[in-house]
Amino acid sequence: MTKTILIVDDSESIREVVNFTLEKSGYNVLSADDGTEAIKHLDGKHIDLIITDLHMPKMNGIELIKEVRKINEYKYTPILYLTTESQHSKKMEAKEAGATGWIIKPFMPEKLISAIKKILK
Repeated sequence: MTKTILIVDDSESIREVVNFTLEKSGYNVLSADDGTEAIKHLDGKHIDLIITDLHMPKMNGIELIKEVRKINEYKYTPILYLTTESQHSKKMEAKEAGATGWIIKPFMPEKLISAIKKILK
């Protein structure tokens, strides 16, 4: 069965690169340009993984992670935090909010796919 991944990033170019990388690897991809748009996708449909940026308008990545964890159907959905932030404190803030892991931008497509495969075993 094809896995579905939701990408949330306010950068259209990042969404396009991640979308291309994931689709090329056989994943079904949904996308949103910020946290409020992402929440609209969380309507009960099955999502195997969420990949979110930190810095976004309206609802940032940390706020999104906290909101996702409040929704029963997505309480245990893995969340990868895709960010330019390399500060340990930001990583810990995301982890405390409920992130499963993180990838630092810019990223190599094969590293992203490798991380996803580990999470979605």
